[in-house]
Amino acid sequence: MKEFTAARTSDTRDEIWLLQHEAVFTLGQAGEERHILNAGDIPIVSSDRGGQVTYHGPGQLVMYVLLNIRKHQIGVRELVSLLEQTVVEHLAGLGVDSASRRDAPGVYVAGAKIAALGLRVSRGCSYHGLAMNVDLDMEPFSRINPCGFEHLPVTSLSELGIADSVESTGEKLASEFTRLYLAARSPTETSQRP
Repeated sequence: MKEFTAARTSDTRDEIWLLQHEAVFTLGQAGEERHILNAGDIPIVSSDRGGQVTYHGPGQLVMYVLLNIRKHQIGVRELVSLLEQTVVEHLAGLGVDSASRRDAPGVYVAGAKIAALGLRVSRGCSYHGLAMNVDLDMEPFSRINPCGFEHLPVTSLSELGIADSVESTGEKLASEFTRLYLAARSPTETSQRP
């Protein structure tokens, strides 16, 4: 992501990367190791994204958004809101009520976090993105204060009784995010697609 962003020109097309990580705890730029209670055998990696500590692992969708937000006149807060709205609308389509929180970026279902957000902007271009819990082992979240909040409950689609794959969830979120992002871009840019 860093290499892609550093090499971008004004003509570089925006990209969305969908993936899953092996088990890892990541510390954002403001991350404090005190929020890692017991890493055990899971590695800890420092990251240049915003935010505190989170867990990534198989069964969690990670959607990285590599976008020229300066060119498309999208602010960082607006991009965060678009990512949150993408998840909220996806969950609504599954019959799940959810909401974002201004004081703690991400998406929550009945107070439990289902999607975490962390971005980095360099030279007007974003990278990193969101992580949504689909069907994963939730135990590692008990080893941290998720996003720096003690006792923050965390949930997943599978815990909500929704059987969906990471791949299917990724395709749907990428499609929905693209629709919202295109609608938010400046009128002179709407003829181009990410």
